[in-house]
Amino acid sequence: MTGSTDVPALSGTQAAILAAYAELIEEVGSDDVSFRLVARRAGIAERTVFRNYPTRVDLLLATATWIEATVFVREESHSIFDIPLAIRDAMQRYDERPELAHVVAETAMRGVSGAAPALGRPHLERLLDAEVPSLDAAQRRAVIVALSHLDSAATWVTFRREFGMDRRDIADAAAWAAEAVLDSIRNRVAL
Repeated sequence: MTGSTDVPALSGTQAAILAAYAELIEEVGSDDVSFRLVARRAGIAERTVFRNYPTRVDLLLATATWIEATVFVREESHSIFDIPLAIRDAMQRYDERPELAHVVAETAMRGVSGAAPALGRPHLERLLDAEVPSLDAAQRRAVIVALSHLDSAATWVTFRREFGMDRRDIADAAAWAAEAVLDSIRNRVAL
């Protein structure tokens, strides 16, 4: 949905730690990655990992945010009505990197304290303000909530795990649902 994020700036060491952890997650899964392995992969001392991310939860949250901001980053949509295409693309990208998509989704779905809010929400709000300013607060919130939920790794995981859908079906279903959300406001576009 958006290429601009509110992700805090990272030091070179922090970026190396998060990149190393993400690589290891794809290779062996998140449960089998120790701080020692992350340190070895990042080329730093184990205590440096602990200094930057004191707990496994801290490391997981930072990595999930980093993955969304770097691996799954997207171009900004120029219209609210382009969002279904962005969602289709996102679902296909999650399917290309399933282990990383699971990390992002599990972090958000578990409601881990400190999990980052939806990165695209401010962008959706700006698009709605510009294109459909006549929406009342409840309608605006409903559209943003629905599109934010559809444009998430959690939706990809749900479609994959719960419904056993394949890549194309997931992309089609998510884009179709986003179109259905937007159909309700198409006649309210500001000219």
